[in-house]
Amino acid sequence: MATKEKKGPGRARKEGKGRVTPKAGGVGRYTDPQMSGRYTAPTPRTVRRSPRWYGPVLIAAFILGMLTILLNYLTVLPGSVSTWYLIGGLVVIFGGFVMATRYR
Repeated sequence: MATKEKKGPGRARKEGKGRVTPKAGGVGRYTDPQMSGRYTAPTPRTVRRSPRWYGPVLIAAFILGMLTILLNYLTVLPGSVSTWYLIGGLVVIFGGFVMATRYR
């Protein structure tokens, strides 16, 4: 009687086919990360700091953008209500947001 071959993930392997990638180190063997080339040294804390002026400029960008939009709708700025003041205020706020994501 002929046996049917299974199709799909449970089928038997053909002989001669083995592991494609080499085995990684073995079970229970510790390899030093520096020796394997997978180690990245941490960045020193002195390098990761933002300048002292960065925080105040970040806060000023949020406040300046908000004031521009607010004064535009209160018709205090020259030229009455203008979409350019709105766009300018939003751009300044967005710039402050980008700065906030890079703050260390």
